[in-house]
Amino acid sequence: MARAFFSSGDLIADRRAHYAVMMSEAGDHSAAADLMRQSLDYLKSQFLQWPAGMFMLSEMHENAGETAEAVTLWRQLLKLDPEDRFGAALKLAQCGLGETPDAAPPAYIEALFDAYAPDFEESLVDKLQYCGPQKLAGLITTHFPERSYQHVLDLGCGTGLMGEEIYQHCGLLSGADLSEAMLKKAEEKQIYTRLIKADVNLCNRAALVDDALPQPDMILAADVFIYIGQLERAFALAAECLRRGGVFAFSVETHDRPEIQDSDGSCEDMILQPSLRFTHSARYIQNLLQASRFEMLDYQHIALRLDRGEYLDGYVFIAQKL
Repeated sequence: MARAFFSSGDLIADRRAHYAVMMSEAGDHSAAADLMRQSLDYLKSQFLQWPAGMFMLSEMHENAGETAEAVTLWRQLLKLDPEDRFGAALKLAQCGLGETPDAAPPAYIEALFDAYAPDFEESLVDKLQYCGPQKLAGLITTHFPERSYQHVLDLGCGTGLMGEEIYQHCGLLSGADLSEAMLKKAEEKQIYTRLIKADVNLCNRAALVDDALPQPDMILAADVFIYIGQLERAFALAAECLRRGGVFAFSVETHDRPEIQDSDGSCEDMILQPSLRFTHSARYIQNLLQASRFEMLDYQHIALRLDRGEYLDGYVFIAQKL
């Protein structure tokens, strides 16, 4: 999925930037960076008010192998935009030039998916063959073929792809997401009882659970934990929100492969990937479920979707609150 273009507010600078983006998409990253720099230079001192342009330039430098130039821009961006809408801290961490954060910055997630929302399903499902919700729904049905749910909480509901797989099996369906634009798309489906704007990693129980409604007996999180590295808080929140005996089902991307395992056959718990998404090992998830008062029922290795022409490895998990 390509990022949306953020205007500088100047027609000439924008025109040059558009040409630079086209050159970069054609593979001429170094020339694209030169033209993008001209666009920023045209704005003179005002370029500091166009962080989106600086980020586009940083990506062109990165793609051209000009890492030092990209790093300088990422550091400038962090000073200009402490909320980090462009994920500069993630970029620096991925290069080994900063501590890996526990999760992607909320402002980055919100900006990313507000921009993706208009074409999200076409890009993810039609072009990238995303199948996480279907695989997750299949795993749930395998273990609970006849069960219906009083209240399902869909974390990181996005446009409602997971909701479409489960809404016919529940009385109430609540969805939570950080992106207002994604929530509007979900609302158009008319399958959610309640939609909540919330950071499902940093919020508390009160933000997700309305005590006037039945306590959730299922919590879903499809393609959500890829933006959270350390999952302890998110799992603890799920346990706090979920009714005893309730189902917790979710997907993760993984780096579990024999060639990167330690001598004892294990892998690192979590890795921040060049995609700026986090991958997790099955062992880490299993241990964390146990520590968070869940019984793991099953998990399956799946191909989640295409990424740069190759299938991404992932897992779908299903657990039950003790």
